[in-house]
Amino acid sequence: MRKGIVAISFVFALAVAWSFAAAQTHAPAQNEPHSAATYDRALLTPSLLTRRAPDVYEVKVVTTKGPFVITVTRAWAPIGADRFYNLVRHHYYDGASFFRVLKGFVAQFGLSAYPDVNKVWVNADIKDDPVKQSNTAGFVTFATAGPNTRTTQVFINLADNSQLDSMGFAAFGQVTGGMDVVNQLYSGYGEGAPDGHGPSQDAVANKGRAFLEKNFPNLDSIKTAEIVLPAAAPTPAPKPAANPAPKPAATPAPKPPAAH
Repeated sequence: MRKGIVAISFVFALAVAWSFAAAQTHAPAQNEPHSAATYDRALLTPSLLTRRAPDVYEVKVVTTKGPFVITVTRAWAPIGADRFYNLVRHHYYDGASFFRVLKGFVAQFGLSAYPDVNKVWVNADIKDDPVKQSNTAGFVTFATAGPNTRTTQVFINLADNSQLDSMGFAAFGQVTGGMDVVNQLYSGYGEGAPDGHGPSQDAVANKGRAFLEKNFPNLDSIKTAEIVLPAAAPTPAPKPAANPAPKPAATPAPKPPAAH
């Protein structure tokens, strides 16, 4: 009888051991982190993302505040329109935060949620476009760090910022739906460091979305940005004044949208 019990116990022990081994082999650990590299790998080779954009196209941007639509007109700024088109096609802006929102001025975004992606785009400059469309409320423009330094950062004008026209900021698109959403984007942090309490662009670029979620949890961000075709042709854009004069302000004017 004892042998039978021993044999049964041995078989039972083998079954338990086999089940444990199978569980270790096939069942993923509950605390296993997801890979941080969930971006389109094509984004790591900026020199290859040069497809010509359609003459007019729409981009639907879904944010943590809701959706809005940008209509891009290539004739306004062909080089900028092409760059934006390629970035959106490869989901560059998915997960990106509106890291600089200044009420009555601009809502700025365009640093990737992934530091590895930011590293390869920091020097992927494009040449300037002539300014054909004024920076009035709702128009969308690339930020710069000087002549011919546009890369990925974009801002939406929240007011009449036509004083930026003479500085070379060439609008390439316009928010044609959901401007009420844009106006609700969180602006509580104000200007970025070191001039204000918002995040510094270098920190955002080098540390990514994890840094923002930890230190600036109230920032709104982009869930998805996708191209929608075809787009309805917009009305012709008025030309900006040759030398627009900046408006007088009771407080110091905010700095022009600059890329780090």
